[in-house]
Amino acid sequence: MPLQNRVTPGGEIIADPARGTLMGNRGILHDAQQRLGVARWRHPHWIFCRLTFKGRRREVMAPHRYTELFFLDPATALAAGHRPCCECRREDFRRFQAAWRRAFGHEASAGAIDRVLHKARVEPRLRRQIRFEAPLDDLPDGAFVLLPDVPSPLLLQREWLHPWHPGGYGPPRQRCSGRVSVLTPAPTIAVLRAGYPLARPVGT
Repeated sequence: MPLQNRVTPGGEIIADPARGTLMGNRGILHDAQQRLGVARWRHPHWIFCRLTFKGRRREVMAPHRYTELFFLDPATALAAGHRPCCECRREDFRRFQAAWRRAFGHEASAGAIDRVLHKARVEPRLRRQIRFEAPLDDLPDGAFVLLPDVPSPLLLQREWLHPWHPGGYGPPRQRCSGRVSVLTPAPTIAVLRAGYPLARPVGT
């Protein structure tokens, strides 16, 4: 039975057998039986990491160790409110940091970025993702949105919208106009708009 450790663009942590291409963490969320409790984070430093780094090996959901979370791709991790790890994805983090500077006009440490992202990604008392409305035409590639007639989150990529599933993306639909509900946090949208080079999403 799959563990509950896959993260959706909406920030939910679900159980699914599909394998992710990235790992991340939000702290210790599981118990000794590898079950998640009520908490969905223990600290504001939500990161996404490489699956392998310097030969390190981990037992997934080991007792008293942080809960390994898995993402389909970087676009999914960004939508869920995570940012690149400063250690295993150092160059990627520096690109993210440089785009942050272009977007907001000042340097920011990883901690400062995390504080801004945490306020923009989740409602603490409800543990619910913060979403906002925006014209689809104003959004950059790499943003995740919701449309009223489509049950899946949709990844914006040029003239196409790609429906997300844990194992990849479904057949794309033509990009439309109008206002949409945006899942990717507003500060991350600004970073994407400022030229953060997002790798091509899996299967698009």
